[in-house]
Amino acid sequence: MKKIYSLVLFLSVAVGFAQAGAPASPYYNGFNWTQSGMTLKNALATKITTTHTNILTYAEAENALRFTDLDPADVTNNNVLLVYGYSSNLCVYIDESNFGTSADGTYHRRRNKNADVSSSNMCAWNREHIFAQALGNPDLGQVGPGADAQMLRTCDVQYNSDRGNRLYAAGSGNAGNTGAYWYPGDEWKGDVSRIIMYMYLRYGTQCLPTYVTTGSTIASDSNMPNILLQWNAEDPVSQYEDNRNTYLGSTANTYGQGNRNPFIDNPYLATMIWGGPVAQNRWPGLATESFDALASVSIYPNPTRDNRINITSEVELDEIQLINLNGQVIQMIKNPNRVQNMYTLENLPQGFYFVKLSSTDNQTTTKKILVN
Repeated sequence: MKKIYSLVLFLSVAVGFAQAGAPASPYYNGFNWTQSGMTLKNALATKITTTHTNILTYAEAENALRFTDLDPADVTNNNVLLVYGYSSNLCVYIDESNFGTSADGTYHRRRNKNADVSSSNMCAWNREHIFAQALGNPDLGQVGPGADAQMLRTCDVQYNSDRGNRLYAAGSGNAGNTGAYWYPGDEWKGDVSRIIMYMYLRYGTQCLPTYVTTGSTIASDSNMPNILLQWNAEDPVSQYEDNRNTYLGSTANTYGQGNRNPFIDNPYLATMIWGGPVAQNRWPGLATESFDALASVSIYPNPTRDNRINITSEVELDEIQLINLNGQVIQMIKNPNRVQNMYTLENLPQGFYFVKLSSTDNQTTTKKILVN
């Protein structure tokens, strides 16, 4: 489901603040939420790596999908959802040697959970690697990253083949080819983006997001494509994603890995790390509070009429970002020049902006300015 964020919502969840208290999930007990940017990225990477204590085999990962990918709308718990699928029809499944047929089989959203055979039959499903195995550097294989159930999804056999190793690209509507590339579909693009961001944190340079996507990247991290941040914001988390995350996060479950995907827990964490379009914030405390050390920061004149602002701060700033209403970083100044507790920005384009200020001890605050 798409969600359009209004200006009012954008103002209420301005880019880059840490929450006052930790989220409810005990998984994050003791985590330092006063971090943002690459510091937060690295801390989350450590968290999801050290808690990944149950390393599944490739066969175990396939079995896990019978539990993780169950359709939340199916009270019988007999059917799994198929990534990229969009038809609500269901193949008739009897047993592994007796499948029904359906003219729109390739496009089904769900299948019987026991139909996991490597077959071209229209009722079969197999494992789709959201981060294609061959696109990893090195190849993901069938152990470790290639068998991470946070990344694998049930998928129609033919649709899986159609996607192959195609890179993800912009599109609209249902999943399918877009030129030489692949669009995952409006329903699934958020899922895809959050999985790829998880793989980036969990496996580092082996799973750079730029290996599996097209398009421009953000200024502060050349490995992060803008399109993933866009999809993460446009397609909020579903109950299906939550159920998968909850199952895999607990080693009490037969195929639980012990780690969670933090971008499913809160898509806004991606906004805190990389900026871009403001994503769904599922933790109300993670929003708009300034840190005490930066509480005395002031910006003047505001509004400004000469395309220039002055920033006074008693603490030394490490970075200043000028961000437009679309979440795009217009200017980024590292180690800005400080003269008697004052920083000056000049030649600012007209418009309404957020000024994100980061101190040398990783504290952050954001101010609003108007350039007339």
